[in-house]
Amino acid sequence: MPNIIEMPKLSDTMTEGTVVNWLKNEGDKVENGDILAEIETDKATQELECFDDGFLLKIYIPTGGKAPCGKPICAIGEEGEKAPKFEVTPEAKPASKEADPEPSPKETEEEGEAPEPKSNDKTAPKDASKSKKSAPAKATAEPKGKPTKPPAPKPASSSSSQRLLASPLARRIAEEEGIPLDVIKGSGPKGRIVKSDVLAAKEQGVIGSAAAVIPALEEKLTPISNIREVIAKRLLESKTQIPHFYIEKEIDATPLLQVRAAINDRFKKYGQPYRFTVNDYILKAAAEALRAVPGMNASWEGDQIHQHGSIHLAFGVALEDGLVTPVIREAETKDLLAISREARELIDKARSKKLTPEEMSGSTFTVTNLGMFGVDSFYGIINPPNAGILSVGGVFNKPVVDANENIIVGKRMTLGLSCDHRTVDGAIGALFLQALSENLEVPSLMFV
Repeated sequence: MPNIIEMPKLSDTMTEGTVVNWLKNEGDKVENGDILAEIETDKATQELECFDDGFLLKIYIPTGGKAPCGKPICAIGEEGEKAPKFEVTPEAKPASKEADPEPSPKETEEEGEAPEPKSNDKTAPKDASKSKKSAPAKATAEPKGKPTKPPAPKPASSSSSQRLLASPLARRIAEEEGIPLDVIKGSGPKGRIVKSDVLAAKEQGVIGSAAAVIPALEEKLTPISNIREVIAKRLLESKTQIPHFYIEKEIDATPLLQVRAAINDRFKKYGQPYRFTVNDYILKAAAEALRAVPGMNASWEGDQIHQHGSIHLAFGVALEDGLVTPVIREAETKDLLAISREARELIDKARSKKLTPEEMSGSTFTVTNLGMFGVDSFYGIINPPNAGILSVGGVFNKPVVDANENIIVGKRMTLGLSCDHRTVDGAIGALFLQALSENLEVPSLMFV
């Protein structure tokens, strides 16, 4: 009897999952411990582990398809065993992608005559009637007024250029010389562009325009991922239900940069490959500031304010489909090196989509840093149930007045703090920023 694998419930709030990628194909032999697929939950993408030995008999939910928790997604059994049938709901089917109206013919690196298009090549006029006869009725039906012939390639679009008939060598030379293929007249069979055509265009002074090298704007619709859907819901609730107030402070970043450079130079001198980042110091300084001002390490719970006994420090990691906030637990008990190493491990897990729900939940305060993107200052949206979120900008040279009232070039960093006014007042937020600033401007204080 085949073993039916169901969509697992990988978090308390998860109701459905999306199959991001199948790592095994139907008919493949699988063993206990193999990873069958990657499943996107409401918080992260996680691996679906196999707990049986046998063969992957049937995949019920294809890549891109969604299924509620408990819904069958595949069957494992003995080789040749028949898998039971299950109805596939519309949600389980992946979003259809528009087919390329002009698929490129199969090409080789050799110059010379191009291979004749196959009988099923949509670009061959003689096969048009044959294609219509063999294709399903729905596929051939066209809305009234819609042209059946695909539009001509756009000069500025690199994707359109890929549909022109040209040998790979001609394409490569054209790209190196910055010559758009659509301005070259091909001398090969059926107008195919070959090496000699590109070289002739070069001799004639044909050059690529700015439109040819700058990617054209693309209009597209991107389905909302589970992660993005949860981000949208949580941040909307945060912004509409939590009364935010904001505090900002500019600090002198010179001492911090000097300490970081000195320690990293010492590591290098003794052959140690490890290097601290500015964000490592910020996380450590934030943990120490929360320990000094525990009222900031709190949450609103309706009929009470919960001041937490440990500092579980979340920090933002930007991914392609959204922002995740892994958590360094009991940050107040860890030194700079431990925080740095744990942060690096969590970042690597986030980028490889290996974070577990436990590693992204239970935070008591959040730090988000956009300084590496050249942002000077900003305010984050509070990550519930935290009482605040620290926003860190980049380090910039600015004219400042020193102790002798001389104008000098200073390295400045701006810290922004968004607070939940139900939980903390302005004084608590100001005290926290003051303690944080002291830790960063006098770095030795955070190690006491």
